[in-house]
Amino acid sequence: MASRGRVRAWLSAAVAVIALSAMALIALPSSQVVPPRAPSQGQPLGGVEPAAPAGTDPDRTDAVTTLLARRADSILRRDEAGFLGGIDPQADPAFVESQRALFANLAGVPFDHWSYTLHPDDSLDVSGLAGGAELWAPAVDLRYALGGIDTAPTSRAMGYLFVNRDGVWYLRSDAELAEIGRRTWRGPWDFGPCLVTTTARGLVLAHPGSQPMVDRLVRELDPAVEAVSQVWGGEWTGRVALLLPDGAAEMKALVGPDFPVESVVAVATADRVDTAKRAATGQRVILSPMGSRALSIASLRVVLRHEITHVAARSVTVDGSPMWLLEGFSDYVGYLDSGISLAQGAPDLARQVIDSGPPTALPEDRAFRGKDKELDLAYQQAWSIARFVADRYGQARLVTLYRELGGAGPMSAGDTDDLLRRVLDLDRAGLLREWRTYLIETLG
Repeated sequence: MASRGRVRAWLSAAVAVIALSAMALIALPSSQVVPPRAPSQGQPLGGVEPAAPAGTDPDRTDAVTTLLARRADSILRRDEAGFLGGIDPQADPAFVESQRALFANLAGVPFDHWSYTLHPDDSLDVSGLAGGAELWAPAVDLRYALGGIDTAPTSRAMGYLFVNRDGVWYLRSDAELAEIGRRTWRGPWDFGPCLVTTTARGLVLAHPGSQPMVDRLVRELDPAVEAVSQVWGGEWTGRVALLLPDGAAEMKALVGPDFPVESVVAVATADRVDTAKRAATGQRVILSPMGSRALSIASLRVVLRHEITHVAARSVTVDGSPMWLLEGFSDYVGYLDSGISLAQGAPDLARQVIDSGPPTALPEDRAFRGKDKELDLAYQQAWSIARFVADRYGQARLVTLYRELGGAGPMSAGDTDDLLRRVLDLDRAGLLREWRTYLIETLG
C-alpha cells in the first residue's frame, strides 16, 4: 500500500473524466493513524486534560495545564489578548506573528470542541537547545471537532516547547522540536484565513481567492452525499468536510509528507479507524489545489462520489481486504448514473479484451501499487468487477459483498471462497469465469 493515490484520465464523448482513488487510506496503515493517548470522557468544550504520573513535577504540570486550558478557552471565546498572553515574551518574533495569524485564521471555522491533552510522562530531552532558561517538552495532543461534522473529537500531536520565565510558564515554540523528532501537526488555519461554507450535508473549508471552486463544491456536495447514501445506506453520519488547500505544502501537511500530492486530484483521509466499534475520527476529503480546479462537472461528480464512498464505508473496512473490491466499489458508486459506459470509462480494459481477451485472473493487490498503465488497468478491472456483480446480482448484493468481504480483512483462499459462495454462490474461480464472460459480452 505504498502508493496512495493516482489520477486516471481519458477523453470520451467530449467529456474529460478524471478519477482518483485513495486506496491506502481506506484503512490507514499504522504509520499514518494518529493513535489516541488515553481518550478522555466528558471533556469540556475547551481545556486540557493532564495525565500526571508519579515522578513528574506537579507544579510544572499544573502550570502548563493551566496555560493550555487558557489557550483553548481563548480560541473558543475569540480572546486574542488571552491567546497571545500565553506566548513567550522572548519568543522568536516570527513565531509570535505566526500565532497571531493562527488566531485570526481560526475565526471563521466552527468548532464543537477544542482542547489539549498533556502527557508530562512523555517528555523529550531538550538540554541541547539554546536559551538559558528552563525548558520543557512534554507530549501535547490537540483535540478538536469541526462543528456539524465530527461526532467525536479527533486528536493530533503538537510539538510544543515551553519555557519558564521568572516562575511563569509560556509557550516558546511549536517548531523547534522538529529537529529532535516531534513535529506539530498543521491544519488549514496554519496556512491562511479559513472560509467555511456550510451545506445541509457538510461544509467546504477553503481560503480567500478560491470562491469559484468553492461554489462548485458547494453545489455538488449534498447531491454527492445523497448519491452515496442511496447505495451504501444510512449507517454513517451522512456529513462530509471538503478541504481545499491553497498549495502543495498545505496538502502535504494534511495528508502526509510522503503522499504524492502532485498525482492526485482528491483523497479521503481519517485520523483513526476503529472497525471493532465501527467508528472513524477526523475524516476529511481533501482536494488537490490544482488538479481539482481542472475537473469538468462530470469529473468532479465522479471524484466526490468515489471519495465520499470511502468516508461512508471506512468504519467497516478492514485493511488487508481485496483492493479490487475496495476500489472497485468506490468507482462503482462514483460512476453510477454518470452516463459513462464501461467502454468509455475503462478504455485500457476494453482494448485488452479486444486485443488479447479478458484478464485471466482477478487483479492482485500489488497491481494497485503499480504505476501508469498497470495502475490504470487495475482500477478499470476493479470497477468492471463491481459493475458485473451489480448487473448480475443487483446492487444490494454488491453492498453485501463489500460489507462481508471488505470487513473481513486478510483471509485464506479457502475462507475467501466460502464467503463468496455465501454471498454470490460463486467461489473465486467461478467469479473469474463469470466476470470474463461479462467482459466479452460488454466490451468484446
